[in-house]
Amino acid sequence: MVKTFKKKLKKKLDTAVDMNESLKKATGQLLKSNMWRNIIGYTLLVMAFMLHAMHVEAQEEVEVLNYAVKNNYEIGGIIIQGAETRDRNAIKSIAGLKEGNKIQIPGPMIQSGIKALLKLKLFDDVQIFQDKVEGNIVYLRIVLVERPVLTKWTFKGVKTSQHDDLNDIVKDILTRGGIVTDDQKDLAKTKIKEYYIEKGKLDVIVDVYEVPEESKTSSVRLIFEIIPNERVKVEDIVFEGNKIFSDRKLRKKMSNTKRKGTWFRKSKFIDKKYQEDLKSIVKFYNKEGYKNMTITHDTVYRTNEGGLKIEITVDEGTRHYFRDIRWKGNSLYTDEYLTAVLGISKGDIYNPELLSNRLKFSLDGRDISSLYLDDGYLAFDVNPVEVAVTNDSVDIEMRIFEGPQFTIDNVVIKGNDRTNENVVRRELRTMPGKKFSRADIIRSQREIINLGYFNPETLGIENPVNQARGTVSIEYQLEEKPSDQLELSAGYGGFSGLIGTLGVVFNNFSIANVKDRSTWSPLPQGDGQKLSLRLQSNSRFYKSYNFSFTEPWLGGKKPRSFTIGAAHTAFDYSLYNNGKLGITRGFIGLGSQLKWPDDYFSSQTTLNIEQINLDKFIGGGFLVTVGKFNNWSISQTFTRSSVSDPLYPRSGSKLSLSIQLTPPYSLFRKSNTFEPTEEQRADIIRDLQFENGPAKPVTDADINAKLDELKEANKFKWLEYHKWKISSEWYFNLFDKFVVATSAKIGMLGSYNKEIGTSPFERFQLGGDGLNNQSIGLQGIDIISLRGYDVNDIEGNGAVNSSGYTPGAAVYNKYTVEFRYPLSLNPNSTIYVTSWLQGGNAYQSFKKFNPFDLKRSAGFGARVFLPMFGLLGFDYGWGFDKDLSQSGTKGYGKFNIVLGFEPE
Repeated sequence: MVKTFKKKLKKKLDTAVDMNESLKKATGQLLKSNMWRNIIGYTLLVMAFMLHAMHVEAQEEVEVLNYAVKNNYEIGGIIIQGAETRDRNAIKSIAGLKEGNKIQIPGPMIQSGIKALLKLKLFDDVQIFQDKVEGNIVYLRIVLVERPVLTKWTFKGVKTSQHDDLNDIVKDILTRGGIVTDDQKDLAKTKIKEYYIEKGKLDVIVDVYEVPEESKTSSVRLIFEIIPNERVKVEDIVFEGNKIFSDRKLRKKMSNTKRKGTWFRKSKFIDKKYQEDLKSIVKFYNKEGYKNMTITHDTVYRTNEGGLKIEITVDEGTRHYFRDIRWKGNSLYTDEYLTAVLGISKGDIYNPELLSNRLKFSLDGRDISSLYLDDGYLAFDVNPVEVAVTNDSVDIEMRIFEGPQFTIDNVVIKGNDRTNENVVRRELRTMPGKKFSRADIIRSQREIINLGYFNPETLGIENPVNQARGTVSIEYQLEEKPSDQLELSAGYGGFSGLIGTLGVVFNNFSIANVKDRSTWSPLPQGDGQKLSLRLQSNSRFYKSYNFSFTEPWLGGKKPRSFTIGAAHTAFDYSLYNNGKLGITRGFIGLGSQLKWPDDYFSSQTTLNIEQINLDKFIGGGFLVTVGKFNNWSISQTFTRSSVSDPLYPRSGSKLSLSIQLTPPYSLFRKSNTFEPTEEQRADIIRDLQFENGPAKPVTDADINAKLDELKEANKFKWLEYHKWKISSEWYFNLFDKFVVATSAKIGMLGSYNKEIGTSPFERFQLGGDGLNNQSIGLQGIDIISLRGYDVNDIEGNGAVNSSGYTPGAAVYNKYTVEFRYPLSLNPNSTIYVTSWLQGGNAYQSFKKFNPFDLKRSAGFGARVFLPMFGLLGFDYGWGFDKDLSQSGTKGYGKFNIVLGFEPE
């Protein structure tokens, strides 16, 4: 075989030498001829050379074919050269070559093996050689040139703050330690471009460079060089063909594509969002009755200034109206009844969106589907068909499929890892054996969310149907979230000494599981009970202890709550001659869910027993400073709440009426005939001598003034009053997660006996953040926030005493409009921003009450809810009606902190 190869090689060399001699002779002859002969000669020479080359090539092909005799061999061995880290057996298996297998050379197996290895995209080059042949045994060598391994990638030309986003994009395409292909690099470039294009940076430039790693062999790193360039703004959006609606009106319907200069919105162009906006324009026209409206043409082009201009041409068509609406397939309800529920009459503007809502699902529950789906007809369907369109009138035929009635088979609860199943199940409206009802499922979902134990964003409901049996099972898929709260703070206040607070609220407590250590986290949990403990002290002047316990289902059969609690507060400011205050209070309450007028109503009745001790105490602004006062009352609250998700409500309302009454003691006892004892008179003289000192003698006028204070205090020894509070809250989800919350509140404190007058306790104090002078809140004064104002800015709170406190008001009112948008609805950190308009005022008596005389304010803020710490937030408000000439007023703006709970 080697000899044959040498002979053929010598023959080719001889042919080349002969050809070289012929070329020399031809060149010499041409040099002796004139120009034209030279041109002709060169042309003939080139043609002769090409013919000779073709002849030689034909000879070579024939020789190869003659040489390439196919032989069958057995593979005796395979040597793999290169790719040292790769599995040898795996390479052989992928190539389809294995010792002992039969192979034909030349043959398809070698070509297939090379293609299979290259297809892995792990190698830059793959070659298979015949090493040697021994009889019918052949030995092969596979030579692999491995692609380099990726060690890392970096970004150049962009802000560090964007690296995390870019890393998230690239790591879905490339893998550290893996092979880099050109397709992967191109895909990474494309995705990075898309990232910046979505930010409106249409002119972004992205390049990727592959740099060998000097410290590692066969390793590379990628450098993504990015030039974001400026955001391309939309210079203008113009419309052609629109006669009914103005350009301005149509531009408002483009919620994603705004032109330059639009308030509170960035101007940028994203094609996907732009296409959605075009659909929104068509949808708007359709809602207004223009069912045949079309966008005939739209174009987006660059202006000379580098921005974009959008031109949209529309064909509005004519406005259409509903004419005849007929029903077909209905047997349960009459045509007249269905038409009344639909609420669309002949002559109404043709609105397909309204029609769909009234048929399928309406937020107010006014839809045809609700009639059937709430009565077990799970397979119900209605299909509106346009049977005639004449001029501007449309006839609709409602084709109904009622289907069979379904009952509930099984109700399954999943994901309640900590909460006992009965705590969830008792809140459900869906019961086995009951007819299927969409309204019951929606209500059950709301009640589960309001428990506060589960993540509302991941709550899922599945309804597997058994057509053969006519049953449906309902599966509630839950995810537990933290619900307990911890308050812990400590500090040193100089002369005040150590200041500390420890408070815990366990919202899913379980007394029954006290002995079951497996349920402790850190206390026994799972039964939905609420346990609250709070201790606060500054060691010298103030101590407070609070305890409460609530069982939401007393007896476990009906939603009747039982609450018991106690609190004790003590102030001692005698060191500053401000006196002492002690309050001890106990309460017990019963609550129940009502069925009339509907089951959104609830009732709460609470019995309060409280004793207040004042010893020359002037630190609270009370109208009395000495005496013991008994505050025994019963309060009744009626509430209707359809709000879901109390942390960030998006829909529903909450209405509340509260009445707090004491017995009318003055009807059963004589008028205030206070006669001081000799001991009291002696105490007064002693106190006056101490206050006046030796330089000023005690007079009868001084003594009589103190006796009048005791007489006034004796008048309120048994507090008597009636207290009314009315509040309403409404929530509207305008778009996306943007919520408008409105509220109106009013409170009134009245008396039974004009001679006794209004109680010095249980008053209202309007202003601040609802947390100012929080200790007073434990003394029977309701703290009502009015952002942008201090308590002393509201004249109706009463005159400020020497200690800077006001006695509070007998009447107040407050109105709020608030705009909210969430930054995070994660149950571990619910965050939203807010802006608001607010107005309110306070009055010393109902005669002075004027609902339109308001202290107005506006501002912005934020709220963060952390399960272990409760609510945190801030507000900055401007009080527009402040009297800046008043002493202590420091401008229109005021910053407030919110801790623990949302103030009233």
